[in-house]
Amino acid sequence: MTHGFETLREHLAHLRPEEISQLEQAYEFSRSAHEGQFRKSGEPYISHPLAVAAILADWHLDAQTLCAALLHDVVEDTPATAGEIEARFGKAVAVLVGGVSKLDKLAFESEQHAQAENFRKMLLAMAQDVRVILVKLADRLHNMHTMGAMPAEKRRRIATETLEIYAPIANRLGLHSVYQELEDLGFRYSHPNRYQVLAKAVKAGRGNRRELVERVKVALQEKLEQCKIEAAISGREKHLYSIYRKMQEKNLAFSEVFDIYGFRVVVRDQPACYLALGALHALYKPIPGKFKDYIAIPKANGYQSLHSILFGPNGTPIEIQIRTVDMNRLAESGVASHWMYKSADTALNDVQTRTHRWLQSLLDIQADHGDSPEFLEHIKVDLFPDEVYVFTPKGKIMALPRGATAVDFAFAVHSDVGHRCIAVKINYELMPLRTQLRNGDHVEVLTASNASPNAAWLNFVVTGKARSHIRNYLRNTRVEEAAALGERLLRNAIEALHPGAEADPAVWDRVVKDYGLQTREELFAGIGLGRKLPLVVAHQLLHVQGEKTGEPAHPHAISIRGTEGIAVELAQCCHPIPGDPILGFIHKDRGLIIHTHDCPSIRAFRTDPEKWLDVEWEAEPGRMFDVSIKVVVGNKRGVLAKVAAAIAEHGSNIVNVSMEEEDGSPYTVLFFTVQVENRAHLARVMRGLRMLPDVVRIFRIKGKKDGRAAPPQ
Repeated sequence: MTHGFETLREHLAHLRPEEISQLEQAYEFSRSAHEGQFRKSGEPYISHPLAVAAILADWHLDAQTLCAALLHDVVEDTPATAGEIEARFGKAVAVLVGGVSKLDKLAFESEQHAQAENFRKMLLAMAQDVRVILVKLADRLHNMHTMGAMPAEKRRRIATETLEIYAPIANRLGLHSVYQELEDLGFRYSHPNRYQVLAKAVKAGRGNRRELVERVKVALQEKLEQCKIEAAISGREKHLYSIYRKMQEKNLAFSEVFDIYGFRVVVRDQPACYLALGALHALYKPIPGKFKDYIAIPKANGYQSLHSILFGPNGTPIEIQIRTVDMNRLAESGVASHWMYKSADTALNDVQTRTHRWLQSLLDIQADHGDSPEFLEHIKVDLFPDEVYVFTPKGKIMALPRGATAVDFAFAVHSDVGHRCIAVKINYELMPLRTQLRNGDHVEVLTASNASPNAAWLNFVVTGKARSHIRNYLRNTRVEEAAALGERLLRNAIEALHPGAEADPAVWDRVVKDYGLQTREELFAGIGLGRKLPLVVAHQLLHVQGEKTGEPAHPHAISIRGTEGIAVELAQCCHPIPGDPILGFIHKDRGLIIHTHDCPSIRAFRTDPEKWLDVEWEAEPGRMFDVSIKVVVGNKRGVLAKVAAAIAEHGSNIVNVSMEEEDGSPYTVLFFTVQVENRAHLARVMRGLRMLPDVVRIFRIKGKKDGRAAPPQ
C-alpha cells in the first residue's frame, strides 16, 4: 500500500470497498505512467492527479470521475493510450479522460486557435457528460493553488484564462465556493500588485469592522428570535475580486465600498424566508431598489435566495441573503449536488434541468459552425449573463443576459422562431426587434413563414445562440449564391482560354485537393467571394488536364490590374509595381500572390513550377501603387520640404515619411512611401530627386527598410 494513495483514502468514505480498489488500480497506473516526471515546484507529478481526485472526492463525486481525475494527464503527458485506459478502466472513464485531455499534439494556426479548439472540445464533451467540466474545474483549482513556481508571463496568461472561462463556468454550474476561489486566485496572479494592495487594505480594516459585524449579527439574531423564526446566521467577508470588480464598475475608492461584509440567514422553509425578510426590514430600513427575489425567479444556474441591502448601524450598508437549508446546499454545490446528495429534491432536479438546457445550447451553437475561436466567443457571451427575466405569452419565465433584445428572446424560445420573426409585442405593444428587454416584460414574437434573419441583427443581439444562428444562416446563404456566381465565372474563364475545353472528374479532384478543399462547391464559392481568380483556377485546370492528355498547358500569361481585391495580393517582401517583371505564386488560402521575378524570398520555391503562373501587367492597371524609396541628403535646414515638393511636382503622392539622423553625421536618411502609376513613373520621380543638389544617393527599397537588400537605381 503506498503512502500517496493513503492520503486520498481519507476522502473516500462515500465509496464502496470495490470502488476504492478500482481507484487504487487507477492510482498505480497513473503513478507508473508519470514515473520520473516532476512539477515545476519539484514535487513528483503524481501529486497533482492525487490532489485533483481529493478535491472531487470532497464533492462526493463517483468512482468513475475520481478514476478519470487520477488518469486525466496520462494520455496527454505519457506514452499511455486512450485504448489502454478503456481496456483497463472502462469506456466511461476513457470518455471522461478524453474530454479533459488537450489537443496539443495537433497542429493549429496559432496558440489562440489551439486554446479555442481545446475549449470547444472540452465544452462539447461536457455537454455529453457534465463530469468532464467538474474534473477540469478541480484540475484548474489545484493548478491555481500551485502556480508560484511558474514564470510570471505564464501565470498571467493562465490567470486571465481562469477569470474569463473557468470561474464563469463554475458560476454557471452553481459551484459558488469554487467560483469565488477561482476568481480570487485569478485576480491574485493576473493583477498581483492590485491584489496585494487590496488584500492589505481589507486586512487592515478587518479589526475595526469585526466589532460592527458582531453587533449586527447579534441584532439580527435577537430580532428573528422575537418573531419566533428559527435561523442560523453567519457573517462573511466578500471575496477580494468582487470588491475589486465593484470598485472598477462604480469607480469607487476602497473606503467607499461599504458592504464588504454580508450576512447569510438560513431558515427552515420558503415561507420563513419571507417572514425573516419582513422582520429584518423592520429592524433596518432597506435601501430602495436593492432588493432581489431569486426564490420566485431563480438564476439561470438554479440559485435561489432573497437579497436585500439595508441601512445598518451608523447608516453603513449591509447585505443580507435569506434562504432555506436546501437552497443553501444548492448555492454552495450547484450541479455537483447530484452526487453529493442522492435525493428527489424538486429544486435539485430543476438545477440539473437548467444545466442540461445550457449544455444543450452549446451543441446548438457548435452545430452552426466549426470555427473554434468564433465558438469560444459565443460561449464567453453566455458565461457572463447578468440576467433579466421575462415572460412568454404562456407565463413561462425565461432568463436572458442583460442587454438582450427581442431577437435574442426569439432564438431562446426556438431557433425556428428566431429565423422567422418579423415583429414583437412587448407588454402587448408593438415594438422594434432591437428593443432591449427589461425585468418583468411580457414578450410575444410575431413570425412569418417566408421571413429570414437579417444581417443588421448582428449589430444588436447579445446571446451566443442568436449570433451563431444568424451568422450561420448568412454564411450559408452567401456561400450558395457565391458558388453559383463562381461556377459561371470559372466556366467563362475556361472558355476564354480554351474554347470547348472540359476537365474530367479526376482533374477537378486534383485541383480541388491542391487548394486544400473538399468539394467543387467550396472552390466555386471561393471564386464567387473574390478569394480566388477564375483565370488562375482555369489555368490550373487546363494545366492538369494537359498533363493527363499529353497536350501542353495553355501558354497565355494572366493579366493583373492590381485592383482584384483579396483574390490577388501584391507581396510585401518586394512591393511589385507595373513595369516590374513578375511571377504569380498560388497560395491555397490567400489566393494569387504577385512577386517580382528577382524577389529573394521566392528563390526556395522557384524549383516547384506547379505553384507558379506566368502573369503580366495590363496596359492600363487602373490604380496607383505604393513603393518605398530611401533618399540620403545633406543635413541642411529645409531639405525635407524640397524633397517632398519635388515628389509632388512629378505627380506622386506621399503616403508616409520618416527620417534617421546619426550624431555628428553630415547626412540625413529619409524614407518615403510614395504612390506611382508604374515603374516608368517611379523612374521620373527618382530622376527629379537626383537633380536636387542636396540629394547624395537614392534607392528603391524592396522589403528591408534599410535598403541594403536592394541595388541602387
